[in-house]
Amino acid sequence: MNPIDVRPEQFRRLCEQVAEVAAEYLKGITAREILPRESCSDLERIYHTLLPETGIGEEAVRGLAEVARHSRAQNGRFFGYVLGSGEPAAAVADLLCSVLNQNVTAWRSAPVGVTLERTVVSWLAEAIGCKDFRGILTSGGSTANLMALAIAREAAAPANERGVRACGPLTVYASSEVHMSIPKAVALLGLGRDNLRPVPVDDSFRMVPEALEEAIRRDQDGGSTPIAVVASAGTVNTGAIDPLAQVAEVAAKYGVWFHVDGAYGALAAIASPGKFHGLTRADSISLDPHKWLYQPLDCGTLLYRDTAAARRAFAHSGEYARVLSGDPIESVALFEESIELSRRFRALKLWFSLRYHGFAAFRKSIENDLSHAQKLGAAIAKERELRLMAPVELSAVCFRYVGNHDMVEEDLNQLNVEILRRVTERRRVYLSNATLHSRFCLRACIVNHRTTDFDIDSVPAEVLAAVRELL
Repeated sequence: MNPIDVRPEQFRRLCEQVAEVAAEYLKGITAREILPRESCSDLERIYHTLLPETGIGEEAVRGLAEVARHSRAQNGRFFGYVLGSGEPAAAVADLLCSVLNQNVTAWRSAPVGVTLERTVVSWLAEAIGCKDFRGILTSGGSTANLMALAIAREAAAPANERGVRACGPLTVYASSEVHMSIPKAVALLGLGRDNLRPVPVDDSFRMVPEALEEAIRRDQDGGSTPIAVVASAGTVNTGAIDPLAQVAEVAAKYGVWFHVDGAYGALAAIASPGKFHGLTRADSISLDPHKWLYQPLDCGTLLYRDTAAARRAFAHSGEYARVLSGDPIESVALFEESIELSRRFRALKLWFSLRYHGFAAFRKSIENDLSHAQKLGAAIAKERELRLMAPVELSAVCFRYVGNHDMVEEDLNQLNVEILRRVTERRRVYLSNATLHSRFCLRACIVNHRTTDFDIDSVPAEVLAAVRELL
């Protein structure tokens, strides 16, 4: 027997022990402090150890229990960033995913893996009203956005063989509230961040279509080649949704690829489709089921209208990977539509999770998140010492402490930095931050199936408690 093999009865026992660790973690998650008490130096001392030459067998399970104890708890009061809450049924399927170890590159290497991926992608497209779209699962929105812009570049100015040879710069347009993955993608594709045009936003932090058209026209007159417009279906700061239909009109008028970064918000179309008028006019859309379908990381998606365009961007295979079958199903090669070759069986957990709970349950959970955000916004508006800093469009709530309104902006910014630090140190509620019009804000983003009304009520109370400690 190979020294790293595990007999079935050993595996069963390990699974039972690890399941007990996970169940204990979930059992106590509501009451847990969000951050561990240990400092960064404590964790370094505990875990930064020498490479183990000799194994300790099932004793290692104790280490997993400690890792769970030291991990940040994503209970109902975790409102940081845009991070889904890790739906447990999907996590169970993720164990089987690792055991099966399917490399979802092509049908011939993972027949059921490819079949399920095509199935869940079609489900996602249908769920947001884009039934005719095809696509592929990715590691997350950043990869999906990079791939979308790669497709857009290759469609407008083919560069895969000879490099970028346009007469002038290739330009990309996005609002000033764009996610950081877009300038990163523009840089990685060799377009240059200087050629990403920030388009002004209105008072609700939505892209101004007239300013977009003016920027495109100005660039064309100056010898640049506009290749893509990126609209946001939920900006990372405030959850603002760009006017998708009007942006689509401008993109179509100038023959520019229209990509919607919906990694945060587009899956809310499941519960509130009216907010996303114009989404179906996109050429490509990024989604993150590990955000608003609560899936364990990682599980992102890129949808596109034209599969041939994706293949033009990504198809390049070695002889060893050449597809030999002429059957339309057996010849499916997802690596011809992706930057990845080795690909995890991401579809399994999503397929199982949707079948286990049913689609209606996810719709209701998203509705709850949207309702909780409105409840929090209303609670903040009632507090004399707090002020909402942006409309609550989806589930991001940006606010700040303003006190008696007689502090200068610089002092208010620094005080709110300290308030956020103190709230985090108290470990009861976890918030992140945003800067809007040069004002430092506290930010709660609710994409959390565990959140209750009580958790929402905790936010203003914790912030004001932190203020009292500071002042």
